[in-house]
Amino acid sequence: MGLGRTLCAALVGLEGHVVEVEAHVSPGLVQWVVVGLPDTGVLEARDRVRSALVASRQAPPQARVTVNLSPAGLPKSGTAFDLGVAVSVLAAVGQVPQTVAEVGHVGELGLDGSVRSVPGVLPAVLGLVRAGVRRVVVPRRDVPEARLVPGVEVVGVGSLAEAVALHRGEPWDEHPGEPPGRARPEGDPAGGAEGGRVPDLADVVGQQMGRRAVEVVAAGAHHLLMLGPPGSGKTMLAARLPGLLPDLDDADALTATSVHSLAGTLAAPRLLRRPPFEAPHHTSSVAAVVGGGTGLPRPGAASRAHAGVLFLDECPEFRRGVLDALRQPLEQGVVEVQRAKGMARLPARFQLVMAANPCPCGNASAGARGERCRCAPRTRQSYLARLSGPLLDRVDVQVEVPGVAAALWASAEPGESTAVVAARVRSARATARQRWGPEWPTNAQVPGTVLRSPRHRPASSVLAPLVRGVDRGTLTARGYDRALRVAWSIADLAGRDGPGADEVSEAVSFRTLASLA
Repeated sequence: MGLGRTLCAALVGLEGHVVEVEAHVSPGLVQWVVVGLPDTGVLEARDRVRSALVASRQAPPQARVTVNLSPAGLPKSGTAFDLGVAVSVLAAVGQVPQTVAEVGHVGELGLDGSVRSVPGVLPAVLGLVRAGVRRVVVPRRDVPEARLVPGVEVVGVGSLAEAVALHRGEPWDEHPGEPPGRARPEGDPAGGAEGGRVPDLADVVGQQMGRRAVEVVAAGAHHLLMLGPPGSGKTMLAARLPGLLPDLDDADALTATSVHSLAGTLAAPRLLRRPPFEAPHHTSSVAAVVGGGTGLPRPGAASRAHAGVLFLDECPEFRRGVLDALRQPLEQGVVEVQRAKGMARLPARFQLVMAANPCPCGNASAGARGERCRCAPRTRQSYLARLSGPLLDRVDVQVEVPGVAAALWASAEPGESTAVVAARVRSARATARQRWGPEWPTNAQVPGTVLRSPRHRPASSVLAPLVRGVDRGTLTARGYDRALRVAWSIADLAGRDGPGADEVSEAVSFRTLASLA
C-alpha cells in the first residue's frame, strides 16, 4: 500500500501541459476511482489498465485505488494517459521504482497489455520537454515522431510488461536480439503531403493574369480569389501554388508537424518541410474547416494548412458561416475556439486561395454580358454576394480568369516552369525578410503602421491610386494597407528597392473586380 507518481501530458489545442499522475492504493473495498476532470476516454482507462496488468503478469491491487490527475482543473481527454496510470499504480505497490516520477509516459493500453499508438505524440512530448522532462516513454510506433523533439531521451515500448522491465533495469526478450526501447519497423507509412510529383506551373496553358497573380501571392504570402468559368484553370493554378513556396523553417515545420500529429494526419514520422495544401469540400462544417467538435476543440483544415495553402474551390457554395469564420485566422493567424470545457488556441497562419464561378450555372464569363448564362440577373448577383464584404476585404489579390480558347489551348507554348518561378519567389522573399527582419518574414505580415512609416512610405505621387481608391470608396483602410503590401511584393519580384507607380497601379488593379462591385 502506498503512493506512486509519474508524468503525462494533456493537450489543449496544440499546447501540451504536464500532468502529474498520482495513484494511491489503500485498504478497503476493491474499487478504482479516477479524479481530476477526466473525460469518458480517461475514465475507461480503469478497465484497460486492470486487464493490461493481468495480461502482463502483474496482479492488480486488491484494494481501493485512487488515481488523481493534477492539476485537477485542467481538462483531460483521450487514451494517452493509460500507460502513465498503469505505471503510477505499479509504483504505488512497489513493482517499479519511485524514480518513474520524473519520467513522462504517453500511450494507450490494449487489453492484452500492448502499448498502442496515439495521436498528438509530438505536441505532447514537446510540452513535457518544455517543462523540464528529459526522459519519455512512448509506443514503439511513435518513437520516430517523438524524436523530432530535441533535448529528450525517447524510449519506445511495445507492451506494459516491457515498460516494467525497462524501469526495473531488467532485460526483455519478447523480441530476441532487440533491446528494450528500440523502435521496430512497422512498415513504411505510404503517401503523405510531401510525397509524389509536384504539379508544374508549365502545365497551365495561357492564363497570363492568373499565373502572374499566383506568383505575386507566393512572393508575399498574400490571399487570392480567382473568378472564372469552369475549366479555365483555377484549380490547376491553386494546386501549383505550394510548389512555388519555399521550404518551411524549423519553427514552422515543427508547428505544422505538431498540428498534423494532433489531427492524426501525419503520414510519415518526419518534419513537414513542404507547405501543406488543404482543400476541404464545400459541404464541410465550421468545425471541419476552422476547428472544433465536442469536448475540447480539434484542428480543422485551417490549422492543418498552417504555413501552407487553404484552397476553397467553388467558394460561394460554402456555408456563409464557414466563410465568415475564417476572418479571425486571416487577421490573427490563429483560431480560438471556446467550449464549456475550455478554450483551445490553434495556429492557422495560411494563404487562403478561393475559386469561384461567375454564376451558379458557370456559363457566364467573368466580366462579360453572359448571353449563354441560364441564371437570372438577381440569381447571379446573390450568388457572388455570398462572399461577404469583410471577407473579400481581407483577400489581397482578386483576379478574373477567362476561359481558354480552343485555338490557344492547342497551339500555346508552355509557360515558365515551377522551378523558374519558384527561384524568383525565393529571391523576393529573401529581400523582404532582409528588409523587415525576422519579426515579419513576409510582406503580408508587416503591420500597416510600419508600411506607412516615413522610412518605408513611398512618395505621395506613387500612392495616388491608393488615395483615390479610398476617396471613391472602392478601397477601405484595410484594403489600402493590403494593396500596399502587394505593391511591395511586386517590387521585390522586379528587384526594385521599393514600389513605384507601376507597382502600386498593378496592386490596385488586383482589388477592383467589376464582377464583385
